[in-house]
Amino acid sequence: MTMWEKRLLNTARGVFEVFTKGEGPPICVTHHYSEFNETGDYFAEAFTGSHKVFLVNLRETGQSEKAKEAYQLSMLETIFDLEAIREVLGFVKWGFAGHSTGGMLGVIYGIYFSRSLEFNVIVGAAAREYTTFSKESIYHSEHRDYQRMQDLNEMLKRPDLSVEKRNELKAERIKFSLFAPERYEEIFSRNISKGMSAIRMNFFSRELQIFDVTRKLAFISAPTLIICGRYDVQCPLMYSEEMHEGIPASKLVVFENSNHYPFLEEAERFAEVMDVFLKEIDLQG
Repeated sequence: MTMWEKRLLNTARGVFEVFTKGEGPPICVTHHYSEFNETGDYFAEAFTGSHKVFLVNLRETGQSEKAKEAYQLSMLETIFDLEAIREVLGFVKWGFAGHSTGGMLGVIYGIYFSRSLEFNVIVGAAAREYTTFSKESIYHSEHRDYQRMQDLNEMLKRPDLSVEKRNELKAERIKFSLFAPERYEEIFSRNISKGMSAIRMNFFSRELQIFDVTRKLAFISAPTLIICGRYDVQCPLMYSEEMHEGIPASKLVVFENSNHYPFLEEAERFAEVMDVFLKEIDLQG
């Protein structure tokens, strides 16, 4: 598998580490607390066949800028950082795609900077706090696997874990979010590895408690594709349906044999859905 090309970009908001791969129109991909490297990212790989992908390490991840103030780890500040990256790259517009908390960033991006987006792809995400009122979510205290998921998240924050132990814990964590857990080895077979930023995840856990931008969804004017697995255990389908209802130029596609990773669990269909969506945008343009 081809490795990603590393770049350090000097922007008006500091230095950011960005990995690039693919050819075609530009698309930005990131996740709110993942730490990427030259091996790339499973979600980002889904776009390298049609786009030049810019995979961004956010503040406090990789060699990107540190946070001088805690508020700089917030979702809105993160979008300001992405805008600074877009500007220094010289793009008037680019696409954005985010999975899970990356999709939540996509919601904020669309609300405040739709003018900068050719399109927006939001996968397995939500426009508000999704744990308190949904017992279907593994992050709800009454979910049967809640405590184990919490334990895994805490253990994965530890910097002293061996590679073997970290991979073992990651595998267990991911299996909770697969429609067919027995397919784990098949689905996650590439040489892709990424870390988790404890400082970003801890800040997110607090910010999430007051997160609700549902009343601002109407401000998203960029063409928006919302994708969710029917059995998503992290951000249940109801939250994607809610976003679809609130975003005027949106399209919702439900993947019937997927949990939280439709781009891997139904990879061929994901590619087809993306192809149709992008062609529809070209026709509208």
